[in-house]
Amino acid sequence: MDVAIIKYNAGNIRSVDYALRRLGVTPVITADPEQIAKADKVIFPGVGEALTTMTYLREHGLDRVISALRQPTLGICLGMQLLCQRSEEGGADCLGIFPVEVKRFVPRENTDKVPHMGWNTLADTRSALFEGLREDSFVYFVHSYYVPACDFTIATTDYIHPFSAALRKNNFYATQFHPEKSGSVGECILKNFLAL
Repeated sequence: MDVAIIKYNAGNIRSVDYALRRLGVTPVITADPEQIAKADKVIFPGVGEALTTMTYLREHGLDRVISALRQPTLGICLGMQLLCQRSEEGGADCLGIFPVEVKRFVPRENTDKVPHMGWNTLADTRSALFEGLREDSFVYFVHSYYVPACDFTIATTDYIHPFSAALRKNNFYATQFHPEKSGSVGECILKNFLAL
């Protein structure tokens, strides 16, 4: 199976590479449109800032490449947010796969810390991505922006208020949490994605 990890100016790409290698898959890390287009599965991970990253994607034509993908594609963390319509982070216009806006967490209490960082549980899971997992499985988050629950939500998490932990539209899947840092639960999610 050919798995492409999209290479761009974002962090966390290597951790996804290592997580896939632990599953016996050797992905290619690439910005080459042809390699990305012909892969069986594509992963769009990332840690970074939305506006800067969207500028980079457009300058390198990767925005068009990602939008045209027809194979199973998984956005992770910033990758998920960039698949949305717009982000409050820098007022960035994003890829528009999911027609929803990414919002910044606003603390309600003194105990509400932003970013949301650490382990939290999944709820309302409904997708082959979560096959074999308990409803309250723990996954690892690090983010200051979130996608509200919407028609494309396939899992939620509650921090300050409920939000989309995962999204799906057609061949596009996305997780706000980091499956590559979520132990055996994350490993199961990556396996499920590879089996789609």
